[in-house]
Amino acid sequence: MAPEPIDRRHTVTRVLLQVVTAAALAVNAYVHADLASAFDPIGQQISQGTLFRLEAAAASLAALLVLLLGRRRPVWVFAFLVSVSALGAVLLYRYVNVGTLGPLPNMYEPAWWPKKTASAIAEAVGAVTSLAGFLITGPPRSASAQASAPRGDKAGGVGG
Repeated sequence: MAPEPIDRRHTVTRVLLQVVTAAALAVNAYVHADLASAFDPIGQQISQGTLFRLEAAAASLAALLVLLLGRRRPVWVFAFLVSVSALGAVLLYRYVNVGTLGPLPNMYEPAWWPKKTASAIAEAVGAVTSLAGFLITGPPRSASAQASAPRGDKAGGVGG
């Protein structure tokens, strides 16, 4: 008996989510890396520029992992955390003057400008698509579950 055909719609959806999520993370990384030097003077122990570089690195890593290992749920969790934390920070510091938090500088900036807006949109898109990627990527099936499942059974979640 021939092996079952791969669910192409599922694969196409996952690949599309990988590409869109990676692109959103790349925009996030680019904007933060591009702006980092302008924010180096802000902060005493840790500069805002340093935080921007760390965000750029995390977003770059997440984008790479999503593209290379998008069949694994932990990758989608990492991409979601990177995106949603960056979006949360930009919204918090846009609307609330938090002040300094320990070694972190006061990053309050009550205005929207093009790069900040582009980054926030990319972070929102990345959060939504990485959550969707997580949801459609089922948990890995154990070898015993694969051996005992009859053909056509989708026990253990959606693979891909």
